[in-house]
Amino acid sequence: MKRTIFTTLLLILTLVPPSLAARLSGISRIGYAIQMGAFADVKNAERFTSRLQAKGLDAFYFRKDNGVYAVRFGDFPSKDKARTAASKLVADRLIDSYYIAPPNEVVFDKPREPGWQKPRPDEIKAPPETTQPDKVKPLERPVKPPAKTTAKGDRDMGAIAARTAERFVGIPYRWGGDNVVDGMDCSGFVRAVYNLCGLSIPRTSREQFKTGDSIAKENLRDGDLVFFGSSETSINHVGIYVGNNRFVHAPRRGEEIRVTSVDETYFEKRFIGARRYF
Repeated sequence: MKRTIFTTLLLILTLVPPSLAARLSGISRIGYAIQMGAFADVKNAERFTSRLQAKGLDAFYFRKDNGVYAVRFGDFPSKDKARTAASKLVADRLIDSYYIAPPNEVVFDKPREPGWQKPRPDEIKAPPETTQPDKVKPLERPVKPPAKTTAKGDRDMGAIAARTAERFVGIPYRWGGDNVVDGMDCSGFVRAVYNLCGLSIPRTSREQFKTGDSIAKENLRDGDLVFFGSSETSINHVGIYVGNNRFVHAPRRGEEIRVTSVDETYFEKRFIGARRYF
């Protein structure tokens, strides 16, 4: 009897398609997403994100190259379903325009130019801010060059994740308002980065540690997640490795996202392990 059950389970697992297997493991490709907003002040982007989260939407904000902040949410199976959800938000007067981001869109595929500095508030050309985001015209979005490819011809998504994480440096990041559990900001930041790279990963650092491929510290590559805590069952921090023994992370609530060495005494003593998702 036990042999029959085992054989049946094994057969089922072999028939599970890769995409479903990824979902069962807590990792899946992002479908269509909704993007809106042109906020010059990060606090306004944060407030708007909180309003969406209060409606049960898994929203996050990020800074674009022109210095303004956009808000994004959603994982829809089709463009029509994303448009339907966005239209409802328009009808509810929560937004007045939006952009439907397609699957596998690479938002940031290369590092900033040398010498890049965050624009001063008076240099950011954004319309006056209100409680609603400003209009976004999809046809005006810049055409990005092809992303770096690997020997297999696939995009080097680990490197793209690392470069995307670096774009968040300097942003004071808060995830989920004032009632989140300890450590949610750091895992929320990581989740936002991976979302912009087209991948959905678990929400908390402990759940994230249970998925992906285990990587030794000496084998770390761009885009890997690095975890810290007192033990594998007591993980309380996570960041994204960006090369040269450095990782990008959200230190604690309200503080700016920063780059830190994995060999810094505090983190070296608390290093638990690393995971790779690409």
